Order: sequence, then C-alpha cells, then structure tokens
Amino acid sequence: MENPYGIKGLVLRGGEKAGGMYVGDWRVYTPKIDRERCTQCWLCIMYCPEGAIEKGEEGPEIDLRFCKGCGVCANECPLHAIEMIRE
Repeated sequence: MENPYGIKGLVLRGGEKAGGMYVGDWRVYTPKIDRERCTQCWLCIMYCPEGAIEKGEEGPEIDLRFCKGCGVCANECPLHAIEMIRE
C-alpha cells in the first residue's frame, strides 16, 4: 500500500483507517493485554506512537500490523494491564 500521507503508522480519517506503513515486522516484543486488570482508561490509545490501538468492545484492540513493539503502551498503563512478551 502506498503511503500518501508521508507518515509511519496509522491515520484515522473520517473514522476510517488510512495511509501508514506496516511496521509490525520490526517488532521483537508483542503487547499482551490483561483484560481483567484493564479499566478501559484508553491511555494506551493516546500514547501509542503508531496509532496501532483502538477501542474495542472488550477493551483496547491492538492491530499488530502497525505495532512495532516499542512498549510505550505498557509503560503508560497505570494498572500494568499490558505486558510486553518477547516473540
């Protein structure tokens, strides 16, 4: 897919995903969400530099095509509901 927006990661445009580059191949660690701990504060969504996390019915959903495994989501989660697991 061509990147018409000149950015890495994901752009939301009119509620739809657009642009971006798949950066999941860079990943060494994968975020794993503990659904019982998660309070759906959505800080992970706000801090994700690649826009790889979105609101789901049961909590945050991670699009691993856009997740580079940086761990920002896990570091920002106040309840430590996200753990980075080595692939």
